[in-house]
Amino acid sequence: MIHGVQVKAFTVRPDDRGFLMEMLREDEPIFERFGQVYVTGCRCGVVKGWHYHKGQTDHFVCVSGTALVVLYDPCEDSHTRGAVQEVVLHSPPSPDPAPLLLKVPRLVIYGFTAHGCEEARIVNVPTPAYRRANPDEYRWPAEVVRGG
Repeated sequence: MIHGVQVKAFTVRPDDRGFLMEMLREDEPIFERFGQVYVTGCRCGVVKGWHYHKGQTDHFVCVSGTALVVLYDPCEDSHTRGAVQEVVLHSPPSPDPAPLLLKVPRLVIYGFTAHGCEEARIVNVPTPAYRRANPDEYRWPAEVVRGG
């Protein structure tokens, strides 16, 4: 696993009305801080990425469909420098495979796409709010992630 990347499996609590799944709590070790919450969608065959953040940590939860997230560690001082990691995020309510929260630390490059479905929707809880005038988003060429 890439240094700083964390994955948390969810407990889905079904009942006769549907289900409940807590995504991120302030009293969990995986939580850093709250900036905002948003949902993003990605269609099949399209990659959203490749980019990274210098000051932002992301917390991804797939809430519809299935998403494939690919991560790359470019950090010179990291013991996992050059590592590529793939994480498949499934939406609830199915407990098998369990839905996951994926924590993407700052400086880790990532991209994601819908995986085996028309569209995947991801809820993200980034640590700061988005700054439209000065966004913390830095593009990265896909060839570097692919090793070419």
